[in-house]
Amino acid sequence: MCEIPSLKIGDKEAKYAIVQGGMGVGISLSSLASAVAKEGGIGVISAAEIGMVDEKDFMKHPQQANERALRKEIRKARELSGGGIIGVNIMVAMSEFEHLFEVSVEEGIDIVFAGAGLPLDVPYEKLRDSDTKFGAIVSSDRALKLIFRYWDRHYKDVPDCVVVEGPKAGGHLGFKPQQIDDPDFALERLLPPIIEAVKPYEDKYDRKIPVIAAGGIYTGEDIYYFINEIGADGVQMGTRFVATHECDADIRFKEAYIKAKKEDVVIIKSPVGLPGRAIRNKFLEDVEKGKRQPFKCIWQCLKGCDYKKAPYCITQALVNAQKGRFAGGFAFAGANVYRVDKIVSTKELFDELKEGYARACRSH
Repeated sequence: MCEIPSLKIGDKEAKYAIVQGGMGVGISLSSLASAVAKEGGIGVISAAEIGMVDEKDFMKHPQQANERALRKEIRKARELSGGGIIGVNIMVAMSEFEHLFEVSVEEGIDIVFAGAGLPLDVPYEKLRDSDTKFGAIVSSDRALKLIFRYWDRHYKDVPDCVVVEGPKAGGHLGFKPQQIDDPDFALERLLPPIIEAVKPYEDKYDRKIPVIAAGGIYTGEDIYYFINEIGADGVQMGTRFVATHECDADIRFKEAYIKAKKEDVVIIKSPVGLPGRAIRNKFLEDVEKGKRQPFKCIWQCLKGCDYKKAPYCITQALVNAQKGRFAGGFAFAGANVYRVDKIVSTKELFDELKEGYARACRSH
């Protein structure tokens, strides 16, 4: 049977081994996550400053607003998903990482994915007292080994799955600028050593730990390649899901993806000190020319942000873009964004991916 395989994470099984990447701020909320879950993938809500999107009291009570918004979105996604699998993506770099992790577990989320930092200290007891699974997002076998060694030593346990994010991903990247186009850091090179590094832990804990490939995966043929030729257990895709009717971003955000040409896809230096992949626009050009975008930091949402020196507030810029206000922001996107040419339904996208996978399967 030439069908995209299922993906089993602990006792949770998605019909198709497709995880929708968590995209903040406010790009993947309950509408997109539930639509993906309904089609048989794993739908993921991004917790990144989630309260800034629609909670009226965010400027006064950011933490409470984020917590409230996350609970709302999880409940809404659950209601609309038809019993599908819903996850939450929480950045370790967020000041309230642990807090939002606990909220997700309390709400009975199926899986928490954590990246943008090493998820070492997590609310472990709460996690394992619940039915929630945990996935670590890494960009190297070194990071993977650090996390697994720490968990093994401190918790006598390991994460339930691993997402390997390569340099073609959108948003903040876990690579040095010079590594992004270096073939030695291509996703297909990163995966095999990570798959190998996970094996001893699978033996020790007597369970399968799926490894999920992410960053630059665009077609059903790509899914076939990474699963059947490189050895991944599934894939994570972000960019493709932005150009869907169900994506939570403003139509103008989606249109920025459709209009983007190859030369518009640029690597920027984010105010949090990491390289990031985005679509070039006037806002970014002004920043490059040294223009500061005045802002007031209401609280330090990201641990690594030196807001006194930052030329703009990254969270505000991303929220502006999510709402289609590009004069005050920009869109993060994956390397293949220039290939996006129309907005489709999540169902149509899944059908296209399944057809592409079957085509690749039949030709092998």
